[in-house]
Amino acid sequence: MDTLFAICATYEVDDGTAQGFVLQRRDADGSAKPWPILVTRKGNNFYGFENACPHQGARLDKRPGEFMDEEGNFLVCGQHGAQFDLDTGQCFIGPCQGRALPPIKLVIDDGDVCLSGIDLDEEDGLDIDDPEDDVPEVQITSD
Repeated sequence: MDTLFAICATYEVDDGTAQGFVLQRRDADGSAKPWPILVTRKGNNFYGFENACPHQGARLDKRPGEFMDEEGNFLVCGQHGAQFDLDTGQCFIGPCQGRALPPIKLVIDDGDVCLSGIDLDEEDGLDIDDPEDDVPEVQITSD
């Protein structure tokens, strides 16, 4: 069995929505690069797709985390308005009509949404500073 990599807990993706993530994926030459993906949910079913519109390869979320149309029924490309089904990733409106978002195999394991069969790098690829010095320390004491 392939190694599972937990992306998030199932409760973190609400029914009828999409959640974006950026992982670090290894290329064939061994180099690592950021890999934006999204996880959608319909009922108890979860679906994974690369966050890359088949029209021009741009991320769907022009504004980070905004994947849904105004009514909240379909994934929408923020670049040109193409619309995609939540469960199939199939485009039914827009310049990439008839094509689909590249699917990603997900496995649900003990309440986690996991990837399987993908060569990921240990780091997430995000250059985020540790906020430990920027956030005031809070101490909770009893009365």
